[in-house]
Amino acid sequence: MKPDVICLMASSVDGRTLPSRWRPKSSGDLFEQVHEQLGGDAWLIGRVTGQEFAKGTAYPATTTERFPRDNWIIRRDAKAYGIVLDGSGKICWGRADIGGDPIVVVLTEAVSDAHLAGLRGEGVSYIFAGKTQIDLVLVLDIVARELGVKRLLLEGGGGAMAPFCAPAWSTSSTWFCVPPWTAPRARRACSTRPRARPASGRRLQR
Repeated sequence: MKPDVICLMASSVDGRTLPSRWRPKSSGDLFEQVHEQLGGDAWLIGRVTGQEFAKGTAYPATTTERFPRDNWIIRRDAKAYGIVLDGSGKICWGRADIGGDPIVVVLTEAVSDAHLAGLRGEGVSYIFAGKTQIDLVLVLDIVARELGVKRLLLEGGGGAMAPFCAPAWSTSSTWFCVPPWTAPRARRACSTRPRARPASGRRLQR
């Protein structure tokens, strides 16, 4: 049985979803508060968002070891897991957890043995969900079966969340808009008087 899937997204008025660009800085705290209130067993992000949490530089380019394409999970008793979609194995973590939540990387079987060696060396768990492309149905099945996840929070970015937005995927969504402005450029743009009046009496051509 697949877990309940909740889309959690915060954005500024001008569409910024990266909290580091928000003003005032404390505005980003609201996202963490809602995250805790929803009480997920795991949260999921895509490769681009996951890269922002990485501290490593590079894994060895080659290895003499050969690894089976089987799920490799270090901890099964965590309160919550940070699940990251990284089908091609591009993120070099330099850490094994994010905020105390163990990292679980979702890979495809096409990933190199050298990358698997790097993950193992850092104590980063991984699962396989597809030959060359990630199968999201399989991802949900594995995290429920292997990790006991019953409530999964989708937390970005847009590329990772988009496939889950269909009603068949997510059970609910939580979205909030904060704060009013994000940067001086945005404030200037909103405070500048328009240079010309909107066109009137015109129709869009099909």
